[in-house]
Amino acid sequence: MAEAAARTKAKIDLKDQRILLWLIILVLCVVVTAINPRFLSVDNIMVVLQQVSVVGILTMGMALLLISGGIDLSMGSIMVFSAVVMAKVIMGGGDPALAIVAGLSVSTLFGFINGVIIAKSRCLPLIITLGMANVYFGISLVVSNGKFLNFQQKFEWIRRTKLWDVVPVYMLAFFALVVAFTAILLNLTKTGRRIVAVGGNEENAYLSGLRINRFKILAYTVSGFFCGVASIVFAARLDSVTSSATSANYELSALTASIVGGVTFEGGRGTILGAFTGVLLIGLLSNAMTVLSINSYIQKIVQGAIIVLAVVFSNMDKIKRN
Repeated sequence: MAEAAARTKAKIDLKDQRILLWLIILVLCVVVTAINPRFLSVDNIMVVLQQVSVVGILTMGMALLLISGGIDLSMGSIMVFSAVVMAKVIMGGGDPALAIVAGLSVSTLFGFINGVIIAKSRCLPLIITLGMANVYFGISLVVSNGKFLNFQQKFEWIRRTKLWDVVPVYMLAFFALVVAFTAILLNLTKTGRRIVAVGGNEENAYLSGLRINRFKILAYTVSGFFCGVASIVFAARLDSVTSSATSANYELSALTASIVGGVTFEGGRGTILGAFTGVLLIGLLSNAMTVLSINSYIQKIVQGAIIVLAVVFSNMDKIKRN
């Protein structure tokens, strides 16, 4: 009996997408390091962590929304507008602390607006947020006049402060705090469990007495706040911003990392640890292709293929049933 239970548990573990992701990460590290030993150097790993910090924070917001049954394709536009607001405050002689408060306020407000429109209209979040992305992008153009705005190195301390001259303490701290907050919210609070319930089966959640709209709006508001946090790290990394930064498709990168990490479009499924693992895998893979000097066009093909494979894998149960 005990041996049968152990075999069953092993089978379940092997089906866990997170376990597979860590195995893929292990194989990737071994293979790429064998070709180029610089890949697993401390300096390069720190570069990877800095590179994924912005997308990683956005991924936590995207994962939260997907688990709640939503999605937000305006996250990149919200983050960029938050950065534009911070830059305008600083260029106007304002204090960096005031700039941060202003940036977080507008991003949280925009997330709230998205949530209200989606909850009250009952329209598809995909369409609503796609339209709102253009609205926020347009507002960024109006406020910035389409020009580059400078942070005047006011946030440089976030990037430059390093532990043992290697580990970017504050950049990783922002990312780690967002991951921890999201995990605690979903796993250890009543509010989080209700958000998961809404995403898993909205009708059952409603019949159970849950106020569906409240939790939808809350999820989008928290996601908007995360966009503001990401804009702080964005400002520290680049020290300048332009409205065209939305062309980097940050929200699609966050969506990719979430899906790769096992969070599905169905709602109510997925974990923050899985989303974090997805971020790490995408970051390592992108860096590996750069280290190996793989053509940037080929990198796009690989990234697209990863999305398709992740979606197919997450839908494997339905495929088997049919």
